[in-house]
Amino acid sequence: MPKDVQELERPRQLTLRKPDPTDGAAIWELVRTCKPLDENSMYCNLVQAEHFRDTCVVALLDDQIVGWISGHMIPNEDALFVWQVAVGPDARGLGLARKMLTHLVERDECADAQRLNTTITRDNDASWALFRSFARQQGGRLSDDPHYTRNDHFNGRHATEHMVTITLPRHAGQARAA
Repeated sequence: MPKDVQELERPRQLTLRKPDPTDGAAIWELVRTCKPLDENSMYCNLVQAEHFRDTCVVALLDDQIVGWISGHMIPNEDALFVWQVAVGPDARGLGLARKMLTHLVERDECADAQRLNTTITRDNDASWALFRSFARQQGGRLSDDPHYTRNDHFNGRHATEHMVTITLPRHAGQARAA
C-alpha cells in the first residue's frame, strides 16, 4: 500500500491533559493561529502552563498541540474563569473545544466551581455558540452582562467584553452522561 494511503488510514490519537512549562512555546504558536484571540507573550503562556496547569488544558492530536484552554479559579469565589479557548485549524469541527471544557470542569481541582465565567465580545459568534452548547450539555443556565466596557476599561480601543456566567449544577455529571 502506498505510504500516503497508509497515513490517511492511520487513526489519530486525541489526548487531553494538563500543560507543563515546555508546552509554553507551542501554546503561544497555537494562539497566534486562532484569530481573534489576543496574543499574550510566550512568557505569559509558559507561566500559565506552570502556575495554572490544574485549570488549563492542552489537546494533542498525536503529539501536536492543537487545542488550549487557559483558566483559573477566581480567588474567594466558587467560579472557574476561562480566559482563552483555542482550537487550531487542523482540529476544527471535531467538537474539541467543548470536550476540553468538559474535561476541565470534571477535574478535582474544579470541583468547587458552581459556575463558569468567561468574557466574550458580541461579534465572536464561535465563542457564543461554544458556550451556549456547553451550557446545554451541562444542564446549566447561561446569562451575560457587559463587564469590561469599550470606554471605561479599554479606552475605546477594544469592543466591550460581556461576562458570561454558566451555572454548573451539582448534578452536572448526570447531564454530561446524557
